[in-house]
Amino acid sequence: MSTYLIGDLQGCLKELDQLLAEVGFSPSRDQLWLTGDLVARGPDSLDCLRRIIGLGNAATVVLGNHDLHLLAVANGIGRPKAADKIDEILNAADRADLLYWLRHQPLLAEHEQHGFVMSHAGIPPQWDLAQARTAARRAEAELRSSQYRVRLQQMYGNQPDSWQEDLTELEQLRYTINAFTRMRLCHPDGRLDFAHKATLAEAPASLHPWFELRADYQDPPLIFGHWAALEGKCGTAGIHALDTGCVWGGSLTLLCWETGERLSTPCPAYAG
Repeated sequence: MSTYLIGDLQGCLKELDQLLAEVGFSPSRDQLWLTGDLVARGPDSLDCLRRIIGLGNAATVVLGNHDLHLLAVANGIGRPKAADKIDEILNAADRADLLYWLRHQPLLAEHEQHGFVMSHAGIPPQWDLAQARTAARRAEAELRSSQYRVRLQQMYGNQPDSWQEDLTELEQLRYTINAFTRMRLCHPDGRLDFAHKATLAEAPASLHPWFELRADYQDPPLIFGHWAALEGKCGTAGIHALDTGCVWGGSLTLLCWETGERLSTPCPAYAG
């Protein structure tokens, strides 16, 4: 049995199939873990959703910001972006089942045997793993509840950018979703910054990638996607960046956990 981890799909089904064929993936034997953003800018978002759902317990997915945006658009809360290619999902006969499944995926997932932790964007420096786990479970429960439409509406906004125990429930929900699905750079005190999305070389000197601010924690291996500009490289031991810009003209990357081998397949620039 092998455990494969793969970066943001963004609707790139052809590239997913190429990688899984190359490693001989079998859902009856192997496990596939995905860093979220299954949908949005690529040509096959609908079939990506169906393919991953069809893998059943062989696949583990964490929610990404594009996945949450799809849920918001489908519920009349958010507006589709010009580059989104999600109309097929919104018009699909199995739309309700697809969106229900997506809404019930976690923000944070942990592998019982191998001990690694996965979230779409990472874990903010203001939380240890226990705090991150607690916050994730609370937010997941809200997104799965009968109040999920209200919660989707409330998730938008860049504030609060810092975690405090006295935040309101709404503020805690927004911070949690932002931390797990949108975070890249942070101020030295751990406050989140959403203004800069490019490479580390282009970032202001006053900002740091979230993973550099976790040096004081005894973290298990952390797996994340979301930050295509890193090109799969973060230079921090125990941190594995897997978003290598599939859909932006980069590649889709797969990591075999047992061997440490990485495989990538080129991806056309589907997104403008």
